[in-house]
Amino acid sequence: METILFLAHTEADGSLGKPALEALGTALNLNQNLAGSALVAGFVGASTQEAANRVAAGGAAKFLAVTGPDFAASLYSTDAAAAEALCRAAHATIVIAAGTSRWARVLPGVAQRLGGMSDTHVTGVTATNGITINRWYYRQRMEASLQRKQRPWVILIDPASQPAWDAAPGTASLEQVTVTLTDAHKRTTVTGIRQPAADAQTIRPEANLLFVAGAGWTKKQADGQPHVKDAEQLILNFLKATRSSLGSSKSLVDIGGEGQAVLSFLSHLNQIGQTGATPRHPKGLATCCHGEEPHTVGWRFINERRAVNLDPNCGWARGKADVLYVCDAFAVMKKVNELLGS
Repeated sequence: METILFLAHTEADGSLGKPALEALGTALNLNQNLAGSALVAGFVGASTQEAANRVAAGGAAKFLAVTGPDFAASLYSTDAAAAEALCRAAHATIVIAAGTSRWARVLPGVAQRLGGMSDTHVTGVTATNGITINRWYYRQRMEASLQRKQRPWVILIDPASQPAWDAAPGTASLEQVTVTLTDAHKRTTVTGIRQPAADAQTIRPEANLLFVAGAGWTKKQADGQPHVKDAEQLILNFLKATRSSLGSSKSLVDIGGEGQAVLSFLSHLNQIGQTGATPRHPKGLATCCHGEEPHTVGWRFINERRAVNLDPNCGWARGKADVLYVCDAFAVMKKVNELLGS
């Protein structure tokens, strides 16, 4: 019989993030379809009761938690100790967690401590002839189906790849698991968090729209001159008005090394494609990029794709986008911003 542990870390306010609710939906579905299995929920954080209450209606047989100020911050030493303790207390054979940055750097190590195996970037879990997972390789270009005999099996679910579980909160009876921390666990301390101002933040995984800028924004325009500052203002105004997430083609990120003018707010973190990120926003709008395969491979999980390009024969026109607008992106975005401001 399999014991499934849904493992989650709480947010700063004690709540559960959307990736955790997506992982919970996967764990519940597996529990329902795997005969004889049991589901346990485990939480790590400064406060955990609110998180447990949020998923009380999910049907978990037991709710476990490692709670305290020492587990508020994301530290490998304390997170690994807490996750290991919860896995042992639950006697877990299957561990399902969200593939957040916090868990992705910790849980593979926890699997090794427990003598088990781990898989990351999982996009599906089924219970047909045993437990089967789906995950992508080579920058999301090859999909594999895997089964493992080793237990415990730690499975990290890619954020935005599954629907988030949703039900009314309840009241959970939370059992605290004690973790003894030594001085070695506390050698690193978190003194604060530095982050850009809200208006300067351009990467928003929860946004409904991904806006991707291509190298055409920095090229010479109809008057024979580049207008990089105008491009920056148009893009930033659009992002501010729509709260969209900003992506970039590799060529636009790289041209700074060639001595050309670049958009000052772009970095390699914004890069979308074969050598960048593979986002999963509901909608995507590409501007001034050509829609070639190394770039559009990063778009395969965007549900609705549209593009703006002056070239009617670009890659977007060859089945890479649902709609291609053959027009000047400067003029289009200027008009769009006017409409958003009205």
